[in-house]
Amino acid sequence: MLAALTGVGLSTAAGLNAYIPLLVVGVLSNVTDAVKLPDGYAWLSNWGVLAMIAVLLAAEMVLDKVPAVDSVNDAIQTVVRPASGGVVFSATNAAAELENSTWMTENPWAGWLLGIMVALAVHAMKAAARPVINAGTAGVGAPVVSTAEDAGAFGMSLIAVFAPILVIVALLVLAVPAWWLIRRVRHFRARRRAARGQPPG
Repeated sequence: MLAALTGVGLSTAAGLNAYIPLLVVGVLSNVTDAVKLPDGYAWLSNWGVLAMIAVLLAAEMVLDKVPAVDSVNDAIQTVVRPASGGVVFSATNAAAELENSTWMTENPWAGWLLGIMVALAVHAMKAAARPVINAGTAGVGAPVVSTAEDAGAFGMSLIAVFAPILVIVALLVLAVPAWWLIRRVRHFRARRRAARGQPPG
């Protein structure tokens, strides 16, 4: 149970920012006993790899805060964020061993698939909402929302590792703005279709 919550929490964070959960998992595996990487994932704790991830994170944090550029970045990240979700879900399967459960260890594809699906769902909401936010705030909202997403990804990553049971609470908290954003996106698209004289769909 806790292993699954850790994976879901980290994959959710990856949907917001691909590099933050990777960096958190990699650094924590080096400096604490909270993360024990399974066989095949030792590369994630390599300081050279972590330095490259940090550089990519810095670029992502800049690009994601620039209106219009953020949408281009989201298009590129459609592959990166789900892949990151699959990695962090699978890389923390070691937690399953602490619970005397071998199913996830014997079925590594399941961790990858779940991580990809969770991260992709979160990414899709983020990518769909950003143009609406930019249009509604004349671009001013981009850096604010992006900063909140980065903070959320970092916070969710720490919660997933150190207090996985709280992932449930965090997801419920995130569900409220997600529901609001979905409604805003639908309303925005309906207005655009109406302005073009297209039937609602």
